[in-house]
Amino acid sequence: MLLHLGEDEMVLLKDIVAIINLEQDYIPKYTQEFLEIVEEKGLIKRISQNPKSFVLTEIDHKFFIYYSPISSSTLLKRMGFIDRLSQEELI
Repeated sequence: MLLHLGEDEMVLLKDIVAIINLEQDYIPKYTQEFLEIVEEKGLIKRISQNPKSFVLTEIDHKFFIYYSPISSSTLLKRMGFIDRLSQEELI
């Protein structure tokens, strides 16, 4: 299955390692440092100049980051992750 990240960009669900929220006042220093290193290596794809989240993927044993204009909660809903969590709580 594919996850639409915004614009014309999609990734396979199996390639997603993490979806991180950028819509917060505080982003941990280690996260900022990680993003700087990945950007220096040219492994960032900007879908938006005003990202709400970033998606960390591993494709062919290489990590890539996509800056998405879509919030992390919306991306997780699109993946069905939130629905699965809700169902597990009922069990």
